[in-house]
Amino acid sequence: MNAAGFHLAMYNFGQHVAPLDAPEVQGFLRREPLNFAAAEMASGFVGRSGYDGEPGPESWGVQVFPRFLEGSRFDTGPSSLSLWWDIESLMAFSYAGVHAEALKNARNWNTKNDWPPLVLWWVEAGQRPDWTGAAAKLEFLHDHGAGPQAFTFKQPYRPDGAPVEIDRARVKALVEANAPGQSDLLAQLKHIPV
Repeated sequence: MNAAGFHLAMYNFGQHVAPLDAPEVQGFLRREPLNFAAAEMASGFVGRSGYDGEPGPESWGVQVFPRFLEGSRFDTGPSSLSLWWDIESLMAFSYAGVHAEALKNARNWNTKNDWPPLVLWWVEAGQRPDWTGAAAKLEFLHDHGAGPQAFTFKQPYRPDGAPVEIDRARVKALVEANAPGQSDLLAQLKHIPV
C-alpha cells in the first residue's frame, strides 16, 4: 500500500562466510548484477544506491556499515539500499524470480546473524536515504523492535505510523507482472554455480 507522497526505503546487511575473493562467495558475486537488473525491471522500483568507485548508480553518501561489523574479520559486508513504490512491490521482487533464487542459496554465502537481515521505513517522495541513516535504522530495529520508524515485512506500518496488512493478492499480481522481464535473467542463473 503506497501513501501519496512517500516511498518505501529498504536496507539490508549481512556478512559473508569468506573474503570477497574466496571461492565460497563467488556464486553471490556472480548473481549480484542479475539481482540489480531484476530490481530495476520490477514494478514499483524507484531507485537504488550505487557504491563508491564502482560502475553504476551514484552512491547515496559514503557507505558505512552497522555496528554489527565490529569484531568481525571484515571491513565491509554485503548490503544494499533502495527505494520502492510500496511494500507489495518490494515483497514481489524479494520473494520471487531472480532474488528468490539468491535467497534460497544465501546460507552458502552468508553467516547466520542475530540482527535483522533488513529494515524498512518510509521517506518522502523525492528524498533519498543515505547509508549512515540506513545503518542506524537497522541498529534501531535490532535494539527496539519494529515500529513506525523501522520495521519489517512481518510487522509493516504505513507512513502515518499505523500498522498495515500487506495486500497479498497485489503481491501475487506484481510477481506475475514481473515474471516476463525476469525470464532471460533466470535462464542465465542456470549457468552460474552456487
